[in-house]
This record gives sequence, C-alpha cells and structure tokens, in this order.
Amino acid sequence: PYPPVQMYGRRKMSATFSAPQSKCVDITLGSCGDVPYTKTMYPNLLDQKSREVVEFSSEYILMSVLHNLLQGECNPDLRLLSCSILAPQCEKDKMIKPCRHVCENLRKNCLPAFDTIDMAWPYFLDCDRFFAGEEEGCFDPLAKLRELAEEDLLVEVPTTLIQFTHHSYSKMVSILKKTASRCSHIARTYSIGRSFEGRDLSVIEFSTNPGHHDLMKPEFKYIGNMHGNEVVGKELLIYLAQYLCSEYLLGNPRIQTLINNTRIHLLPSLNPDGYELAAEEGAGYNGWINGRQTAQNLDLNRNFPDLTSEVYNRAGLRWARLDHIPIPQSYWEGKVAPETKAVMKWMRAIPFVLSASLHGGELVVTYPYDFSRHPLEEKMFSPTPDEQMFRLLAKAYAGAHPIISDKSEGRCGGNFVKQGGIINGAQWYSFTGGMADFNYLHTNCFEITLELGCEKFPLEEELYLAWHENKESLLTFMEMVHRGIKGIVSDKFGNPIKNARISVKGIRHDVITAAGGDYWRLLPPGTYIISAHAIGYSKVMKRVTLPAKMKRAGRVNFVLRSLGTKPKNFLRGPTEDIYERYDPLEHFDPHAQHAQSEPREERGQPARHNEKPWWWSYFSSLGQHKPLWLLKQR
Repeated sequence: PYPPVQMYGRRKMSATFSAPQSKCVDITLGSCGDVPYTKTMYPNLLDQKSREVVEFSSEYILMSVLHNLLQGECNPDLRLLSCSILAPQCEKDKMIKPCRHVCENLRKNCLPAFDTIDMAWPYFLDCDRFFAGEEEGCFDPLAKLRELAEEDLLVEVPTTLIQFTHHSYSKMVSILKKTASRCSHIARTYSIGRSFEGRDLSVIEFSTNPGHHDLMKPEFKYIGNMHGNEVVGKELLIYLAQYLCSEYLLGNPRIQTLINNTRIHLLPSLNPDGYELAAEEGAGYNGWINGRQTAQNLDLNRNFPDLTSEVYNRAGLRWARLDHIPIPQSYWEGKVAPETKAVMKWMRAIPFVLSASLHGGELVVTYPYDFSRHPLEEKMFSPTPDEQMFRLLAKAYAGAHPIISDKSEGRCGGNFVKQGGIINGAQWYSFTGGMADFNYLHTNCFEITLELGCEKFPLEEELYLAWHENKESLLTFMEMVHRGIKGIVSDKFGNPIKNARISVKGIRHDVITAAGGDYWRLLPPGTYIISAHAIGYSKVMKRVTLPAKMKRAGRVNFVLRSLGTKPKNFLRGPTEDIYERYDPLEHFDPHAQHAQSEPREERGQPARHNEKPWWWSYFSSLGQHKPLWLLKQR
C-alpha cells in the first residue's frame, strides 16, 4: 500500500500549479543542495507540509542512502529525480512537475539495480502519478547533469568501455542486467536456479530472438566460477557480455554475424556462495581451498553422475548405446547440490551443441574423458569416440591464446608445451563426476575445460591482461559451434521428427534432434556416412564430405518414410529411457530456496514469508513508519 497523497492540479492539463496559500521558499534540504533551481514549495508533491516532515520521512532517508544500497549505480540521477518530487521546482509561487520522459528513461536504466537487491521501485517515482508531459510545461531535473556529461565526452567514442575490476555477486548481477537492458533487442538475463544459500544462478543470453530457440540456430554456453575461488573465468564472462553488447551496437561485423547466427548463454558464476567466501580472503591470495567448494562443502566438478564408468562397462556390448545415458537411480541416494541439479535441468531444457567450463590453477585446455578407462590408473589417455573433434576444439582455443601457444617451457602451463597446450583430461589426472563427461554422455553437447592461469584469484591490475590474452580465444571457440553438419529431420509431409538419432559410421556416439526436428553434429573435416533413424520410420543414409577449409556447418536434411508400425527390434530412443521414467530431476524446482534455514511447514505452522531483505535495517529508526512499499510482492 502506498501512502495517501493529495494530487494538486490533477485535473488540469498543466505541470504548474499552486497550493492554497503557499509560497516559494528556499531549498534547505541537505541532500538536494545541488539541484538546478533554488526555490521549492510546501506541501510538496507528496503532500508533506514542511522541510522537517520531509527530512524525517522514509522517502528522504531512502534518497539519502540509495548511493550505498545500489553501490553507486544510477547516482546522482536518482537523487536529483527524487529531489524533484520531495522539493519540486517553484517559480512565481507555482510548483512545476518534473518531466515524465526523464522518469521513464531513468526507470528503464535503473530498475535492474533495484532488482539486484530485491527492492521494489519507489512509489514516489511513479512516472505516471507524479510526473508530467512536455506539452504540460514540465521541467527536466537532469538537464544540468547531462550538460556536464556532454562537456566531458571525447570527440572519439571508444569502441567498448569495460571496467576491469572484480565483481561481487550483487555487482555481477547488476552489470548483467544493465548490459541486457542496453542491448534489449538481442539480450536478456534469466536464472537457471538458486545456489544453496539462495543466490540466483544468473545467465545472460545473446540472440536475435532472446528467450527462444530458433530453428537451425545452434545453442552455445560458457560456464564460469564452478570452483568459487577460481575467479578469472567469472570476470572474463562479465567482460565478454559487455563486449558482445557494445560491439554489436557499434556494427562490428564479426560480432553481429556471431550473434545473428548463434544463441549464446553466459553463466559467469555457477558457485556464487563459494566466491563470496573466497572474496573474503581478497585478491592476490592464491587460495586452493577456501571457496572452492559450495556452501554444502561439495565440489561441483565431482558432483555430476558418473556416466563414464557406465560407458566403460558397456563398451564391449556391440549394440549397447554409448550416448544419452540415463542418470542411475543410485546417484540420487547421495548428496546432490542444488547448483548441480539446476545446471543439469538447464542442459535438458536447451539443445546445447558446444560448451566450455572456465577454471584456474593451470594454463591448459583439457577435453573428455576426464575419468580414466582403468580405475586404478590416475594418468591414462582415455579418448571418447569423438577424440579427433575434441582435439580440434581444444586446439581452436589454445591456438588463439598467445601464452598457451607459446613454446616456452619456463612459464605457467609450460608442462603442456609438447602437447600443444592441450591434453586429454584423464591423461592429466583422472576424476569422476565431472561436468564435461556428463555433457557428452547425457546430452548432445561437447564440452571442454579451460584452465586459464596459475593464479586462481589474481590482483585487479592483472585482469585486463587476462582479458587481452583470452578475448580472441573466447570468440574463436564460440565460432567453432558452426563446424560439422546441421539439418532437419522430417517426414514426407514436412512434419519435424523429434528425437530422431543422427549416426556417423565409425563414431559410436549419436546426437538426437530437437523439438523442431533440427540437429547439429560437430565433425572435423573428412568424408562420412551419416544416417538418420527414428522409431516407426525407415533409416536414411547419406555420404557427406566436409572440406578442410569449410568454416560453416554443411546442411544435411533427412526425410524419413513412416513404417506404419513401431518395429519390435528397434533400439529404444534416448528419451524413452531417460525422460519418460520417474526422474527426480524432472520434479526438482531449481528456483526454490535450498539453504538449511529455509522455511518448512511443520506441525501445522505455515512457512515464513515475512523475512526482510538485508537493507531493511537502514530504516530501523522509522518505527512503525517503515517503507513497506519497498518490499516486493511475494
């Protein structure tokens, strides 16, 4: 509920009006001393009748602390706009309303900052309620601020403005939302779930159709900060988001081509709880333990289902499937992090084609399998059926990185010079429950792991160099999603066939079609026999040659003929095994609060929904007059 406010002159088509027996007076409010006018009037637009009433109001206290609450975002703009309501301009004993378009523009740019701290937009900055149109004779409270800003502008506009700093969780979310707002026609932010302590796992997406999968457009993802104390990847993805937005707006043809033809998802921090713990140690502390794990003390890169062991057990069975392996029921008997569940559900919801996870502590690119084919061998070359493609992907990133591609052995990552800066994961060291192996064996997605430096939490002054070294590699790797073949599988009437299997002769790993019948199959240059088959349809085979210089996916469509009945001896489709049986992941709510302190309905007591946000303490002096209007409706 908003406080009652008398709207003087509401029925008049004018922004100027006078209250009965009111005169213009000097502005004496401390927080409004720099407004571009000298006189105001009481009662003000909120019907507050004196300076003393204003200074003790929740609206004035909020205006005074917004700079701290929003960590400098949108200030002094918000303060000046608030002053135009609490101490509106007065001329010739007439009050003048501020302009509505100024309010609307500021709200569009600043609302993400309020969302970040879970605060509602202040009622007294309601653009329709307290502001007026230009035709009504309004005034612009930010005009002077803009004039000063224009004087400071350089003649040449820089290509991209990025602040190379460390970002707390709240700053990260704010930057992502601000970037998405700036490029709202090609970007959006969303959450794939919540961490154990309740922080949103925020993603920024770039696409010409944000929020939707477009037919034939491949899906790509980068995941950073899986280990909370390995922060370079997190910062690089924040910088990358700003770079993609700015360069697209500036007409960079490479970036426009990439975004116009790819749906890109950036998840800067999969472990925000761990990051906050690591950040307490401070930059420059090369911590190998603090913050690595989640708030539940779980290592996320050991928490995924071990499907690699299942592959090794099946390998000798000629007809056993080695792709789209279901999650074993026994997996759910252990402790599964909400972050792990959220990212697995995300992988199922979107038909990702290519991915990389960004880590720190070494300088090398690794690829699956990460678990040795012999459980007693800690360092054993353990290739997937797509060894050749994975090596091509790893080399694409390593080759564009000036340090990884350096032949010097006396540097960070020098141990991997002879391998070209890349290595099979299990050959480096073997472990189970990794995310890269799970991507490959449970979904269509190929994922590699990027170890981006020997220092896990570098000093701030080292971040620009990290961006400079990795920018080209990050872009080059994203472009690799367009290698191989793509197409649509349909029946003779043009109806798409979902979950059809695309097989490559000699490579024992299939991909399946998405809901629209489209598919993408990453392949290195060469000649292949490709087949498409689905339950109830005939099998179709085609011979395909991919030239060495081919940089775009070749189009290979399939039209399958219906057999009328389902053959009894046909292998069960992937989704029949995985998704149609009871699966705890399908019933998991990734946006639920998972912390130990989460409210539970026990002994007839309802769950508590009245817990206040952290900033509520700023208004403790107001007693019963606290600003309930700042609390978002639950």
